[in-house]
Amino acid sequence: MILGINTVLFKKYTLREAMAAAKRAGYDGVELSAISGMCEHLVLDTWQEQAEEIRAMAQECGLALLSMEVASLDEARLSLAFAAAQAIGIPIVNVGPGGKSDDEEDLRLAIGTLRARAQCAAAFGVTLCVKAHVGAAIYNTPTTQRAMREIGDASFGIDMDPSHIYRAGEAPEHALAAVISRVKHIHIRDCKGPGPSPGAPELQACGRGDINLFGYFEALAAAEYRGPVCVEVIGPDQDMSDAMAIASESYGYMSACLKRLGVR
Repeated sequence: MILGINTVLFKKYTLREAMAAAKRAGYDGVELSAISGMCEHLVLDTWQEQAEEIRAMAQECGLALLSMEVASLDEARLSLAFAAAQAIGIPIVNVGPGGKSDDEEDLRLAIGTLRARAQCAAAFGVTLCVKAHVGAAIYNTPTTQRAMREIGDASFGIDMDPSHIYRAGEAPEHALAAVISRVKHIHIRDCKGPGPSPGAPELQACGRGDINLFGYFEALAAAEYRGPVCVEVIGPDQDMSDAMAIASESYGYMSACLKRLGVR
């Protein structure tokens, strides 16, 4: 498995500083945050101005560019994201599903939109991944499976985030088997309690919360998953020392799990 971190944890800092911090913490690569209103380390409206510098920074730091998080399903914004991903060399673009939970019309709309966006991604040679999200139309394993059944495009995949599945009342280590056939990316963090929030950033560090993350890694290893596993910690801005503590603790926990399982 490839261990990465979403640069959103370092949103107070430049992308260069975020990449350097990721390297110091031990990660193999990064997920670039391009989330409007939260953290735009990759500014999609002007991505051409950043492309060469991003490739150079990744090479200097010895980091793989694993994925990009856009969150939005907006057609124009995702078209920019796919073009940027193709040019920079980012294979996966991650989004949320939008809509409301347990609303049939919202679920149909989300699946239809994701199908159309996945077809657009294919034209750029990029994979679009969606994750089940608390409160959204796709929020648990059954709704994820429905999206899998109704979107057959090879350019569509699942981003299986155990914290959202846990907060949907499921055990991620058991739920994984039902979706692993289409899982192409993993967002990961821990959380205290059933939610709906994952808790304070420091409690999202892997190993701090209540999710059986070792069991989840055990299930990933058993399924021979070899794709990106990217820490995604959200919440208030973190000073560099606090962000580094979260990043380093999470990396240490994940690396220890994988070494114990004999896959790293």
